Amino acid sequence: MAAYKSDFMRIVHERGMVHQCSDAARLDALLSSGVRAAYIGFDCTADSLHVGHLLQIMLLRWWQKTGHKPIALMGGGTTKVGDPSGRDDTRQLLTPQQIDANMASIKRSFANYLAFGGGPTDAIMANNADWLDTLLYIPLLRDVGRHFSVNRMLTMDSVKLRLERDQPLSFLEFNYMILQSYDFVELKKRHDCILQMGGSDQWGNIVMGADLGRRMENAELFALTSPLLATASGAKMGKSASGAVWLNPKRLSPYDFWQYWRNAEDDDVGRFLRLFTELPLGEIARLEALQGQEINEAKKILATEITRLAHGAAAASEAEQTARRTFEEGGKADTLPSVTVPRTQLVEGVPAFELFHQAGLAPSRTEARKLIKGGGGRLNDKPIASDAAVIKDSDLDADGTLKLSAGRKRHVLVRAA
Repeated sequence: MAAYKSDFMRIVHERGMVHQCSDAARLDALLSSGVRAAYIGFDCTADSLHVGHLLQIMLLRWWQKTGHKPIALMGGGTTKVGDPSGRDDTRQLLTPQQIDANMASIKRSFANYLAFGGGPTDAIMANNADWLDTLLYIPLLRDVGRHFSVNRMLTMDSVKLRLERDQPLSFLEFNYMILQSYDFVELKKRHDCILQMGGSDQWGNIVMGADLGRRMENAELFALTSPLLATASGAKMGKSASGAVWLNPKRLSPYDFWQYWRNAEDDDVGRFLRLFTELPLGEIARLEALQGQEINEAKKILATEITRLAHGAAAASEAEQTARRTFEEGGKADTLPSVTVPRTQLVEGVPAFELFHQAGLAPSRTEARKLIKGGGGRLNDKPIASDAAVIKDSDLDADGTLKLSAGRKRHVLVRAA
């Protein structure tokens, strides 16, 4: 590994956060000689970011912690087009109102990672609708479009892979890389931004943006990408048994977020600690060397540290204590995820598979039946004998709750009201 002078380049390389970087030596020199700005773009296709975005957020966090200015670019404009990268179909087009609502929700996730304000190294939340919405078509073609080669655009993975699979690619989507490239030019002009970062699947688009800045503004711009992540067993990061691992606590509770990381594979613990926490590398080396049951202590630290960054120290501590009471002491912690059902439903009796589905422990009633038939469904910590079992109000505790479990790691309290 090269000996980097700047703290940012040294830290992100030591932690395995870099896949590619254009002219790393020159970028390192610039970072050693003053405060610089860098950005990462986030489209507003949902009301929350998820674990798949977490490495990008950590890159921005380290950028700020090492004395530089991070820019979180919201894709208020590009979301109206849709990024074709990694897709076989066209994204559903959202209304401006939906995009604005998603953007407002996403902004809240950044508050725990970045310090925003007006200082030299304070983070900026920008919106590319501010410049993309005002572009005129003919001037865009003349001033920007003339710098793009269709031949080169067709070689980009976001385009090439779609065409190779005979999947339609709309002209709207084909323009996405032009607009993304133009974002880099605007951020250079507005905030003297010199670096765009992103996932490795964005390398081609980022390099095209740097090239556009050189052609239009004679600007020296850089590209840096992070590796695309999978678990040690090859599964895609950010998926759990119940769906996406969202950063918004309204979409996924801090307890379930904590549990996702607690259930990490043994071989992933060290890598995840380096990528998603700020623990010193020496401490991480000690934790990942633990064997047998001791590795579970490292997983608890992993889960708590990541949850602390995403949701705050109080939520992380509560999630850890809930897990301890639930798993180690056999208790029914009040802070477990919960759902409320009408008491009349339980008085009449509700099929167990139906309640498991309502509680979010199974994506469908069919899957809930399979779970119970396979012995994975539990009521108040006791196995449910049959998928035909009925849950009644007599199963409620004195406090009006009962506990449903899918396997030994996913639990929900059902409250009668």
